[in-house]
Amino acid sequence: MRLEGKVAFISGGARGMGAVEAKLFAREGAKVAIGDVLEDEGRKIEAEINETGGECIFMKLDVTSESNWQEAIAATVTKFGKLDILVNNAGISAHGMVEDVTEEDWDRVMNINAKGVFLGSKVAISEMKNAGGGSIINISSQLGLVGTDISSPQYQASKGAVRLLTKATAIQYAGHGIRANSVHPGPIDTPMTEEGRANPERFAKMMSRIPMGRYGRPEEVANGVLYLASDESSFVTGSELVIDGGWTAQ
Repeated sequence: MRLEGKVAFISGGARGMGAVEAKLFAREGAKVAIGDVLEDEGRKIEAEINETGGECIFMKLDVTSESNWQEAIAATVTKFGKLDILVNNAGISAHGMVEDVTEEDWDRVMNINAKGVFLGSKVAISEMKNAGGGSIINISSQLGLVGTDISSPQYQASKGAVRLLTKATAIQYAGHGIRANSVHPGPIDTPMTEEGRANPERFAKMMSRIPMGRYGRPEEVANGVLYLASDESSFVTGSELVIDGGWTAQ
């Protein structure tokens, strides 16, 4: 088991990529805590993991609240004794052109996608120091690396912010044995992309940008996250793992 003896916290773990990551981590031996605003879905994932022999706790988490993060990480450490891995997975998408985006739209996406990653990292780092090190994996996007005309400016800006925050974290805490890396998925078959996939025009545009000709599967991202969470990536920090079907190779 690649995560035997490790404790992981995953934000946005109630569905989509976060839920797949949580189940995979549990199968690989980790004790898993998941946080999400989606309580019913989160409790379901918690039950599924525990019923199949894993160890999981769920807690309601608003990633834009520092006090929520403090409570969630404290509960994780109280339950499992430490924290080794943080996956900042929670995020939302958005649409629109620069001139159409309201200040409220901008702030909402930036608060969840960028501020949420900052707060999660900030709170987790002290516990990782206590544990003698750890791994922070921040879920960005291929649109944190390149721009596009078929996504909103606030989404792309938020994911670019995650990329650079990851590098700053990696440099500042390498001496404490804490690694930080970002993952950059392309379009993935999850509930977050369901609306876009249901729109024929938008779906065709998306498919035209993916050389492999399909959306990715959540499991394909989760396997990359698992690598960064495990000791197999012990000399990897401040880097980007791109899982995008070739989008950014063009």
